[in-house]
Amino acid sequence: MKKTLIILGVCAILFSCAQEQRYTMQSPEIDAIKSMYDLYNKGDYEGQRQFYAEGAQIFNNAPETKPTSVDQMIAQQKDEMAGFSSYSIAIGEDAIEMVTTDEGEKWVNVWGTWKATMAATGQAFEVPVHATYQFVDGKITREHGYWDNSPVVIAFMEYEAAQKAAADTLP
Repeated sequence: MKKTLIILGVCAILFSCAQEQRYTMQSPEIDAIKSMYDLYNKGDYEGQRQFYAEGAQIFNNAPETKPTSVDQMIAQQKDEMAGFSSYSIAIGEDAIEMVTTDEGEKWVNVWGTWKATMAATGQAFEVPVHATYQFVDGKITREHGYWDNSPVVIAFMEYEAAQKAAADTLP
């Protein structure tokens, strides 16, 4: 009987120890990403800066050997979005999560849809997007984003070719 009580006591102690939460769908980091996307959807590129740590590295459709800075990302967003009459990134409540790795790193993963309308032609786009953000001390230190922007690039190339062809036919 004594052994049984000891075994039960040890089991109670082991199971009562707090387990570190490794996965969640609610966290301050997730709230930060949602707020950052809201700013993007409003065209407030500069407002996104507050979510990034100084020296953050961004790899959107880029290898680890070619990081972008926050300043470069903001400039690129301003330039690229100028060709659209509307754009947004939509994410569902079940399409964002935070995980803590075995090394203790915090990463927020997002799956969404980028929607935009080309200003010159009215052509609409829907592009699936995946991005993951590493947080340290509440700030993004690394960002990796992946999407297929070839339909958008092709549409702009076709528009530019049509504009050139039209200009070439003028007397």
